[in-house]
Amino acid sequence: MFDIGIGELLVILIVAVVVIGPKDLPLAMRTAGRWIGKMRRMSAHFRSGIDAMVREAELEDMEKKWKAQNEEIMRRSAALTEAEAGAPMMTGPPPVDTPPAEPAPAPSPAPVEAPVEAPRGSADV
Repeated sequence: MFDIGIGELLVILIVAVVVIGPKDLPLAMRTAGRWIGKMRRMSAHFRSGIDAMVREAELEDMEKKWKAQNEEIMRRSAALTEAEAGAPMMTGPPPVDTPPAEPAPAPSPAPVEAPVEAPRGSADV
């Protein structure tokens, strides 16, 4: 990311010791580490959001392409079937303007069964 060599790092360390002092340097390093960690997490979160948006856009493009290819295949298949059969084939849902089908006849009532009698020889107590 940054091209910091050992010489530059040594100069930064010497300046930090002189300006901050050796007593407060560990606290300053911890604070700097926390800030750097927060920046990395925010940039990773931002990058993952951008990547997700790019994937969604690519997926939408692919879905459009697949739909167009599917429609073309269906047209070719219908044309081949019509040529073989000699009659137009229906390749989609039925037209909406068709009249509704006649209602089915009402079911006839179920026959009534005769009551079952108890076998002879059993005692009614």
